[in-house]
Amino acid sequence: MDSSDSETVLGPSRADLLPDSAAMAVKVVIVGGFGVGKTTLVGSVSEIRPLTTEETMTQAGAGVDDLAGVERKTSTTVAMDFGRISISDELVLYVFGTPGQERFWFLWNGLFEGALGAVVLVDTRRLEVSFEVIGRLEDRGVPFVVAVNSFPESPAYPIEELRTALDLPPQVPIVACDARARESGRDVLMALMRYLYDLSAPPAP
Repeated sequence: MDSSDSETVLGPSRADLLPDSAAMAVKVVIVGGFGVGKTTLVGSVSEIRPLTTEETMTQAGAGVDDLAGVERKTSTTVAMDFGRISISDELVLYVFGTPGQERFWFLWNGLFEGALGAVVLVDTRRLEVSFEVIGRLEDRGVPFVVAVNSFPESPAYPIEELRTALDLPPQVPIVACDARARESGRDVLMALMRYLYDLSAPPAP
């Protein structure tokens, strides 16, 4: 008997299968500077085991990666993060996290293909790492919301001060979040869905 005839072909686990009620799937992307919590956010909201491409940081990145403010970080995303969350019985979001280091930003082209919108995750201790990220989204014409991740040492600023510092138009939502908490991450994604809905709604007569 051929050994291949007795091999069991493994497929996705039952937990990873789409719910039978799902009628629509939407792709969204989580972006932000290095070390702002993108991998954490994707992992916390995902109802399936998230796919991550975290690798240990080595001396090869010395002098290339800016570790200012995240000196204790020992790993980094080198391709993408991926998770899935059901917003309702009918609506499922596929959530992709981008690498934060600029040398991996060439991967954005593929990650943004088919995406309806994005979440920009920011750390108020290092707002400057978000400037170019936001600029790239604006250049691409990708709708986005800004989520302010709560780190223990992060200073708190009024929303309008953050809007001014990030040079955001008044219609772009800014929401607070804790990337470690699933409900908080879900609220961020819901804010993005509401914003995308508002953008698609016909103007009032």
